[in-house]
Amino acid sequence: MTRRSCAIYATGIVCAHLLIVGIALVVAQVFQTMIHSRLKKEITLTEKSQVFEGWKNPPPPVYMEYYFFNVTNPEEFLAGGKAAVQQIGPYTYREYRPRENITFLENGTKVYALNPKTFVFVPEKSAGNPEVDIVRTVNIPFVAVMNELNSYSFFLRTLVSMYMNSIGIELFMNRTVHEVLWGFKDPLLTKIHSMKPEVDEYFGLMWKKNGTHEGEFVFHTGEENYLDYGKIDTWNGLREMSWWSSNQSNMINGTDGAVFHPLINRNELLYIFAADLCRSIHLAYVKDVEVKGIQAFRFAPPSDVLMSPKDNPTNAGFCVPAGDCLGTGVLKVSVCREGAPIVVSFPHFYQADPKYINAVDGLNPNKEEHETYLDLQPTTGVPIRACKRAQLNVILKRVQGFPKTKYINETIFPIMFVNETATIDDESASQMRTLLLIVTLVSNFPLLIVGMGIILLLVLVVLFCRNRQKKNEVKRIDFTEAFHSFTTAKDDTAYTQVSDKPDEPSQTAASQPMRNGSYIAMSPVEAQKC
Repeated sequence: MTRRSCAIYATGIVCAHLLIVGIALVVAQVFQTMIHSRLKKEITLTEKSQVFEGWKNPPPPVYMEYYFFNVTNPEEFLAGGKAAVQQIGPYTYREYRPRENITFLENGTKVYALNPKTFVFVPEKSAGNPEVDIVRTVNIPFVAVMNELNSYSFFLRTLVSMYMNSIGIELFMNRTVHEVLWGFKDPLLTKIHSMKPEVDEYFGLMWKKNGTHEGEFVFHTGEENYLDYGKIDTWNGLREMSWWSSNQSNMINGTDGAVFHPLINRNELLYIFAADLCRSIHLAYVKDVEVKGIQAFRFAPPSDVLMSPKDNPTNAGFCVPAGDCLGTGVLKVSVCREGAPIVVSFPHFYQADPKYINAVDGLNPNKEEHETYLDLQPTTGVPIRACKRAQLNVILKRVQGFPKTKYINETIFPIMFVNETATIDDESASQMRTLLLIVTLVSNFPLLIVGMGIILLLVLVVLFCRNRQKKNEVKRIDFTEAFHSFTTAKDDTAYTQVSDKPDEPSQTAASQPMRNGSYIAMSPVEAQKC
């Protein structure tokens, strides 16, 4: 067997083995199963895992951008006209949110933790100085008192109204941004505090929220089921709330938004419990995106999250009391916040009923600036970019006994909105890209084997064709040589005349006439001498 034949046979054997093994691994999905199994075991909240460290101290910087709606025509609104507002901001704060008091429970299947938040002003990312800039906005303590007295007698409401007029308290107030956010001593609340010490004399949208936590959480670590990774087991000792009017609405579903289970697919709904909204919300897949070279799935709350119960009956449980419902795009949360009738929505009433948008001049909802979304890496479930946007509103309406509300039209009045953003840092992004590259290579290893088999198959075909071509060339050369030999022999062949007289010398045809005889043989003869 020639060297060429040995190479062909060896290539064919290796090719066959690669194709058989590779196709078998692809069909059986051995490597994909191995990787998925590894991910399910590694992505757990255990003390030895890097995931735990990332969960304990989230590396991406979180920024809180506060925007306020400055009221430009308070007198016109009090006279029965439409309010006009002008957006100011952002006033940006860096948010630090480490997990503290971490305690593992039930053999590591659950973990207890607090999540205090601290805010530090970032002037270079802000539009102004919050301690200097003045904003004219709704006097929420005024509205809270009116709302509280609405069930009392008309006489008491009138007395309180007269007192507020005497100390110069109006429906709209002028305060610095810092005061509205972080608190100031309110004269009306101070008076109430003197009679009811349990009432705080300070007011601020973020009053007592700097350095404090949103409650005590117990999370599932994912040890028992990777799909439960990061899910909330209890909040403040509760597995469900009691504020809303249906069991479904009171459920505490999903995670706190910091982590999600691995191997996310596009068809599933992701649930988040938002303590500041007093409810759970769900997010649905929107599109594929790329963040710092990392492929991700974008999830966002669909329009049915804040849809009117008329269009989405499952939201009827958020009407308190039962049947007292608002329209699409808004949610009354005063049931879990004592005081004013607070309503939450997306910024500028994005995805809300047009009647709320048209009730106030100066609003311009759009998806790019006002949508809440999460960009998740689907293999690991890690959020690599997040934008949580929510708007705080208050219901203003006429209340008998308070003459200053006599002409106003009932309006869900915008106060401010916050844009909470976080994007994975460069170092973490580099580590993520490396991890995903390894996962991709290992998962696609059977395809690499099949690819090598196909390449060798092509090489085998080329070698076989060239071998056939070489044999044909050798046959043609042999045939040519044989034909050449044959033609050469024909040229050197002569006819020998047989004479009747054996020893008579031969004579040329020119000098002697042809003799009779017959040709009995054809054989080569040597050249005759003259």
